[in-house]
Amino acid sequence: MCCIVLKLYYLCGMNTEKNISQMRKGVLELCILAIISRSGDVYATDILDRLKEAELIVVEGTLYPLLTRLKNDGLLSYRWEESKSGPPRKYYQITSEGDALFAELTTGWNELVTAVDQLIKKEL
Repeated sequence: MCCIVLKLYYLCGMNTEKNISQMRKGVLELCILAIISRSGDVYATDILDRLKEAELIVVEGTLYPLLTRLKNDGLLSYRWEESKSGPPRKYYQITSEGDALFAELTTGWNELVTAVDQLIKKEL
């Protein structure tokens, strides 16, 4: 009984929404690399749309600094393309270094999911 009370106290005191948000932020880089890797040239708005479709809601203020960091790390490149309506658009592509990191992160993600699933199933 004591363990149940402590667990309930712990769960009620936690900010579950904040924890879930932190988990999503932790996989955001992997998700962005996946989108760009599979799409070829992709516009930032398209990345945002794909993340929203996957219910990984991200705002521009989160995405653009991450894209800049990935580009500065040599994982992405970009090109400018004239737009029929408005200013030129920046289209992102994954580099060979980005592809290599994407493969490593995908392997790590799959291992993590397997390990967590095993723990969760054992606990139930």
